[in-house]
Amino acid sequence: MSRTKRDSLSETIVPTAEDMHKLGHRLAEKAAPGMIAALSGSLGAGKTTLVKGVAEGLNISKTITSPSFTIIKEYYDGRMPLYHMDLYRIDNFEELYMIGFEELIYGEGLSIIEWSEKAEELIPCSAIEILIDILPDGSRNVKVDGLEL
Repeated sequence: MSRTKRDSLSETIVPTAEDMHKLGHRLAEKAAPGMIAALSGSLGAGKTTLVKGVAEGLNISKTITSPSFTIIKEYYDGRMPLYHMDLYRIDNFEELYMIGFEELIYGEGLSIIEWSEKAEELIPCSAIEILIDILPDGSRNVKVDGLEL
């Protein structure tokens, strides 16, 4: 985690992709308009799997895929908008301004940002931070700062 802001730091072991999906459901249950979740983790850690669980928990019917090439995908058919961002390919802040990053993260939906460390300076301290580490046995260690899951 890049910074600890609150007393609500939690840590859990997630054994399978299905369990990561369920964790996403729990995040969706607690989601509120304007909430920001900043995700960090290596390639294949399960960030997009978590987002798929969130989307399902928000009753979004569209198929969720990583927006690695489009950078942002917006979904409006659930109980609140979901703004799914993947900053893996972002090289500088100008690119983020051009695609409307700040308008979305301060919008009326839930913003989930994969590879959030690439825009750390632009993400408010109120954002929930989620760090996913791959363990040697293939399970995931998920640390959450800012929300009890």
